[in-house]
Amino acid sequence: MYFLWYLLLGLVAGWIANLIVKGNGSGLLINLIVGIIGGLLGGWMLSLFGLVPVGTIGSLVTAIIGAIVLLWIVALIRHPETKKKK
Repeated sequence: MYFLWYLLLGLVAGWIANLIVKGNGSGLLINLIVGIIGGLLGGWMLSLFGLVPVGTIGSLVTAIIGAIVLLWIVALIRHPETKKKK
């Protein structure tokens, strides 16, 4: 049952991060993948500062932070030729 809860948290975190970074959602599967990887990345990043997320809200905020960082990294890697044209 917890597995489904983590999937739902990942989906919500990916959706919110996509809204913050791009302004619109990217689809169910992409949001889920971004949210799950963002949760891992966010947990790792916060642990570097000695912070530990507590509860559902803490896990959601951590996943959103990680997903935003992940989307920024992907945008930097994905669009280098776009920056040269401007």
